[in-house]
Amino acid sequence: MIETIKFSEAIRSTFHQMMKKNKNIILIGLGTNDPKGIFGTTAGLSESFGTNRVIEPPTSEAALTGICIGAAVRGLRPVLSHQRVEFSLLSLEQIINQAAKWNFMSGGKQKVPLVIRLIIGKGWGQGPQHSQSLEALFAHIPGLKVVAPSNAYDAKGLLVSSINDNGPVIYFEHRWLHNIKGRVPKKLYSIKIGKAKVIQKGKDLTIVSFSDALIQLMRINKVLKMSGISSEIIDLRSIRPLDKGTILKSVKKTRNLLVLDNGWKSFGVSSEIISIVSEKLSGSLKSNPVRLGVKEMPIPSTRVLAKDFYIDLRDILSSIEKITKKRIPVKTINKYLPSQNINEVDIPYKDFTGPF
Repeated sequence: MIETIKFSEAIRSTFHQMMKKNKNIILIGLGTNDPKGIFGTTAGLSESFGTNRVIEPPTSEAALTGICIGAAVRGLRPVLSHQRVEFSLLSLEQIINQAAKWNFMSGGKQKVPLVIRLIIGKGWGQGPQHSQSLEALFAHIPGLKVVAPSNAYDAKGLLVSSINDNGPVIYFEHRWLHNIKGRVPKKLYSIKIGKAKVIQKGKDLTIVSFSDALIQLMRINKVLKMSGISSEIIDLRSIRPLDKGTILKSVKKTRNLLVLDNGWKSFGVSSEIISIVSEKLSGSLKSNPVRLGVKEMPIPSTRVLAKDFYIDLRDILSSIEKITKKRIPVKTINKYLPSQNINEVDIPYKDFTGPF
């Protein structure tokens, strides 16, 4: 049976089903038992499973991560949640030097089945210290797996795979995605970590993206179709390991590449993808690969500045025109391009209330 539910509900129902199935799964993190339940993803779970398995801890990120690593090594499957990716920065030593390396240093004898949920993205003028997308930071580390679903279906399938994985998995959730609805099977299913998805086939260019940046791309997909531009769109889903095969197969066909990053371009996910394509297919490309991301500066708090910080829909269209050498009629843009007012920089919909 399939139901239409929110991204956040897909995560919550997955926790409920998985915890009912496996008593070794525990949830822990600030806000886990808050009335809003981390955007609704943990709401009511403590009533179902008790506060010994749904735990609201003291504020001590490094110590908490160390405790979760130890619990994972000893047989539990902890899911540690941070309502902002920046909170995890206080525990980087534990994540990078302990969780990521423990299996290697033990000669494969000890596993660390730990999931760390990191909430990313903009909202409510949180600015430089609470709005970052740091996927590339964690994807740089061998021993960590990094996933970033863009829809409710993938949110459930990737969460099941992450919890079942015997190594540490960083699970990124963009806060703008939690209210987006999708069709999701009620039964448990898994999506392989490391496998991208071609969500639309095309011949003119390959567009690779993930998380909220992919959602922004899909907002202008009708403009592209009405302009006669055939784009092949790939949702990465998994950042480490990266599905190089799917990307290369697509670019080999279209011979054009645009990568929409969720964060900064320099030393980021888009840089890695373009490096791979340039190494393997540079001689067969029609045009130089293009990458778009947020401005190379700390994130502004004020909407007046933030409106020019993030990827603009017109910037995407302009880049596609240059790559494909196909003109997108102004009347098509005016008719089908979604309007964006200054408030939408921070507030995507009316019930996006903060800060949690």
